[in-house]
Amino acid sequence: MAILEKLFRLMAEKNASDIFVSAGAPITMKINGNAMPVNPQVLSVEDSKRICYEILKPHQIEKFEKELELNLSFPIQGVGNFRVNMMHQKSSVASVVRYISTDVPAFDTLGVPNVLRQVIMEKRGLILVVGATGSGKSTTLAAMMDFRNMMKSGHILTFEDPVEFMFQSKKCIVNQREIGNDSHSFHEAMRNAMRQAPDLILVGEIRDVETMKSAMMYALSGHLCLATLHANNSYHALNRIINFFPLEQRAVLLSDLGVSLRCIISQRLVKNIEGTRSPAVEILMNTGNIVDLISEGRVPEIKEAMEKSMTPGSQTFEQDLFRLIQAGKITIQEGLANADSATNLSLLVGNSGMVEAGTNDLPTKPGSGGPNFSEFKIS
Repeated sequence: MAILEKLFRLMAEKNASDIFVSAGAPITMKINGNAMPVNPQVLSVEDSKRICYEILKPHQIEKFEKELELNLSFPIQGVGNFRVNMMHQKSSVASVVRYISTDVPAFDTLGVPNVLRQVIMEKRGLILVVGATGSGKSTTLAAMMDFRNMMKSGHILTFEDPVEFMFQSKKCIVNQREIGNDSHSFHEAMRNAMRQAPDLILVGEIRDVETMKSAMMYALSGHLCLATLHANNSYHALNRIINFFPLEQRAVLLSDLGVSLRCIISQRLVKNIEGTRSPAVEILMNTGNIVDLISEGRVPEIKEAMEKSMTPGSQTFEQDLFRLIQAGKITIQEGLANADSATNLSLLVGNSGMVEAGTNDLPTKPGSGGPNFSEFKIS
């Protein structure tokens, strides 16, 4: 068995999110946001290349050596799916692997707001799930899609690079297309989507203006479209979308976005007192005056409207972090570290009658600072 495959199985056993293989450092695994070596051996250039190449087929090696980058999915039946990114760094081969569990998570296990159950049942519109790498975007999306799959008939069509969670058709027919294997490109796959009678379309990630145009076109033509975007929050996501487009196209963009957007779900994973992580979620519902603010390009005013509860169903990061603090799930210090506005969160804490921020932090459970497991053998 290849060393990487052994590491994949170890990742699943320890519920690790990522693993890093790089020359000049030990193989390192990340669990609950904490990174630690799986053993003390520092990899040589030869070690790193050998470990990475063991799982590649000849055509993948050829592509990697030509393009210097490679993304692939490595499924292990009964264990999970592993999203592998291989790259060159300092003239050596390195890889970063993300573990995707085989089991599609249920809403009840995630701790995300119930309003997402309503959002995913919409008939049409654009839903964006945003956050940094490793923030749980894919997991939340998978839970939302599987909820609809269980509750409403239709056709779910996905475009992913690579496919992560594997869905079983329940009330819905689910077709998952992996870019590179099932279609040559996102643009080619998306161009043919309307001929495939979808009710819900998932675009794995919006990376450019063409993908953004297609996602909005699906939403405007009466379909529900889900997509991810790398952004810190709703405000950042809207600015990223606007900046995809040249100035002369932005008036049309803002008008279309105001009509097509249903909501933006922003997520962060924060350390809880159990030593694991809990999601903190910001939700921007595109209702009422938010439609006007987006259509008129008044993006800076959106945060204030959310804070004043002028948009039913919406919540800021500060409001959700405060909920986690009140529930005793996270410390005030952790909440402040993850807030967009530490001042606003401090005001929520102070006005609630709790002690001032930073004075009642609960300790995390002993031993929650990092994983412990037997030394891994590289041979």
